[in-house]
Amino acid sequence: MTTTSSFPHLLEPLDLGFTSLANRSLMGSMHTGLEEEKGGFKKLAAFYEARAKGGVGLIVTGGISPNARGRLSPFGCQLSYFWQVGKHKQVTEAVHKYPTKICLQLLHAGRYSYHPFSLSSSKVKSPINPFTPSEMSVRQIKSTIKDFAHSASLAAKANYDGVEIMGSEGYLINQFSCVRVNKRTDEWGGSIENRMRLACEIVKAVRAKVGKEFIIIFRLSMLDLVEGGNSWQDVVTMANAIEAAGATIINTGIGWHEARVPTIVTSVPRAAFTWITERMKKEVSIPLVTTNRINTPEVAEQVLADGHADMVSMARPFLADENFIQKAIENKSEEINTCIGCNQACLDHVFKQKRASCLVNPQACYETELVIEKSTVSKKLAVVGAGPAGMAFSVYAAKKGHHVTLFDKSEALGGQFNVAKQIPGKEEFYETIRYFDVQLKKHNVTVEFNAEKSAESLIEAGFDEVILATGISPRKLNIPGFEHPKVKTYLQVLKDKVAVGDNVAIIGAGGIGFDVACYLAEGKSLTTDKDAWLKSWGVDKNYTENGALLAQPEHEKSQKEIYLLQRKTTKVGAGLGKTSGWVHRATLQKNGVNMMAGVTYKAIDDQGLHIEIDGKVQVLPVDDVIICAGQEPERSLYQSLLDADVTTHLIGGANVAAELDAKRAIRQAAELAMTI
Repeated sequence: MTTTSSFPHLLEPLDLGFTSLANRSLMGSMHTGLEEEKGGFKKLAAFYEARAKGGVGLIVTGGISPNARGRLSPFGCQLSYFWQVGKHKQVTEAVHKYPTKICLQLLHAGRYSYHPFSLSSSKVKSPINPFTPSEMSVRQIKSTIKDFAHSASLAAKANYDGVEIMGSEGYLINQFSCVRVNKRTDEWGGSIENRMRLACEIVKAVRAKVGKEFIIIFRLSMLDLVEGGNSWQDVVTMANAIEAAGATIINTGIGWHEARVPTIVTSVPRAAFTWITERMKKEVSIPLVTTNRINTPEVAEQVLADGHADMVSMARPFLADENFIQKAIENKSEEINTCIGCNQACLDHVFKQKRASCLVNPQACYETELVIEKSTVSKKLAVVGAGPAGMAFSVYAAKKGHHVTLFDKSEALGGQFNVAKQIPGKEEFYETIRYFDVQLKKHNVTVEFNAEKSAESLIEAGFDEVILATGISPRKLNIPGFEHPKVKTYLQVLKDKVAVGDNVAIIGAGGIGFDVACYLAEGKSLTTDKDAWLKSWGVDKNYTENGALLAQPEHEKSQKEIYLLQRKTTKVGAGLGKTSGWVHRATLQKNGVNMMAGVTYKAIDDQGLHIEIDGKVQVLPVDDVIICAGQEPERSLYQSLLDADVTTHLIGGANVAAELDAKRAIRQAAELAMTI
């Protein structure tokens, strides 16, 4: 019996004339760091092969520079020489075992190049880069156009099905197309016709070099989201010219990397920017790809069914689950390991020159290293604690063939994820709990709730090994008045929903402190109200101003007086994620949260919280003091089990509780499962 697909638009083939794509999914460009590792292309081939096997229609690789000066970093990847073709063939041969097509992304970083030899349209430094670029001479511009065409021809020789020319996100071509950076007065600057000349000439040169039967995707910045960005008419003029120059597909680019509008983090509503692609569909006739925060087949299907685009680009969702499309084909979307948009193991790693992976899927980019193989001996394993570490270990161990029983003293899966999902903008954590719930049932893990285990009960049950994923306990602080009724733990506030007054002090400005501040300040989440969210961050859907920015964001400031305090003298929030920390700080700033560093806590009493900063003592007249100043590992069972000679492992917060770290917890769980 044939099953009717729940996702007919997503799974419909796309005819490009000279070739066709198996479905409407595009795995968006992601730099993994494997491109620069020794022997990395073999691992990269395995990474892309897994996604091709999983059914994605079209893959776009991480950005590869057409020349040395365009590299993202001093030793960044480029494709300029014939001897480089061989390693790329490893990738294309692996992908072409399946119906999937693959395009190489050609990216010249311009002033985003993290080295002193960077070039741009003008000598204008980026606010996110310490290096000031040199202004390109006309000769260098023409040489760069040739380099793009040459790299494309080498990509064709490496058997790529096409290239994507990166013209958005504030990279070189975008730097030419906008007056924000382009201050030139020659034929490469001034009017939009001149500013877009580089983009058009590159597309023409590439098409001339590779012939008609080769996919050329152009990534067009449809929303610059920066001052000095393009007007809507500029964008349309450029799109028409790109189509005329020979592009096969136009992909949607949203925001420059230096934009102060979040575009991909978890607090961005799903499919928040597809409206701009829909608007462009009225202007061009070639297929359009839409993108950003589309992370389930249901969302992708709706976007396509509503006519917002011809294809949907999803990058990180294919990190989270390589079988995303295959599961959609089989109507098993409940089994998809959903991307939660956290950036912690993907973008944050890449920006630190580390290999990318995925918080919810540590096997991503480790396909040849973190491998699940059936165990020769099936063990009876007890896992105590059903938080991220416990759930992940149970699933991986069960896949290996072990008999796993998962215990938790509460009545639900999730552990600290049940706390995190309460935070406005972090609702995606519901998806991870759903995924593990499905997987635990699928792999026959016995789950027992309301089961607070003693060492004796575990020993009597005769488990071969015990894995303690018991999490953490909030740390108590040595402050006079710590037992005062004003004092509450973050768990009381987030989990138990204890009432909090209008004047609040939060002690501890790590990730938990920021979460509590956001929870209290935001009040309600805007993730289900896209228009309100866009206005809150100053995005103008009417596109009346260049860059599509409102003159003033429309955000309702919190009515609470909140103080977020830390002992450290460093910038509050300095330890947050590299690519998402600024969003958390900006959210609190919009809500008028007082962020204070270098604080000494003197006492808590009926007056409030007594503190000292720079030698000055003051009292914060608060109703409540919420403690977010760290936690201790919960290991009460550990020593008793060791004393009884039971092989016992600590993972997650029970192992290290310095900061709640789901990325480390899930990876640690996977690595332990591989060895048992």
